[in-house]
Amino acid sequence: MNLGPYICGPNSSMENGIYFGDANVLSLEIPDNSVDLIFTDPIYSNIEDYEWLAKLGQRVLKPGKSLMAMAGNLEKPRIYDVMRPYLDYHWEAAVIYRGANFFMNSRAIQVSWKPILWFTKGKREPKWCKDALTESCYPKQHGRYQQSPTSAIWFIRQLTYPNNIILDPFCGFGTFPVACKTLHRHYLGFEINPNATTIARQRLSQLSPLPLPPITQQLNLV
Repeated sequence: MNLGPYICGPNSSMENGIYFGDANVLSLEIPDNSVDLIFTDPIYSNIEDYEWLAKLGQRVLKPGKSLMAMAGNLEKPRIYDVMRPYLDYHWEAAVIYRGANFFMNSRAIQVSWKPILWFTKGKREPKWCKDALTESCYPKQHGRYQQSPTSAIWFIRQLTYPNNIILDPFCGFGTFPVACKTLHRHYLGFEINPNATTIARQRLSQLSPLPLPPITQQLNLV
């Protein structure tokens, strides 16, 4: 299976599943009902991006599949308001950090966890999934907004099977595609920053997937 059945926007070729360009334009080429999971980390203050994301999920997700988007606690009420008209709210997952690394001075709060908003396209198949992961703070080699692949690997492993297609429309330095490749998932990553696109492609080209587990274990991953 190809990572994508098309060449998107200004790209002359698809390189390691990472496409350079505006996600609004690139996403137009994704067929309806073709994606098994959207896992992404938008800019939390850009509420309009979350609304666009929900509209996209309504179109491209397969029935019963999930969209998981990281968010900030301050922005959550507005994000829920703009996403609920298009997808069904399922749950709120969390990444809990050992040793808080951020201070919200305006609220006098030492932040030690990050929410992941979980929506579905229709009713999700009733497969069990743990809703919280504890991990150490991840070194941000490429920029302050870089996320850890650990949490992405955890949730992608529980929500998908090998060879499923995962979309990250705001892939940045490619952390979530790295998690997908590690787990033998197909991925589509869109990034508008050319420098971040180059780094993401380099990271993916240097990565070897984990050995594929026996099929009996694969079936127990979700």
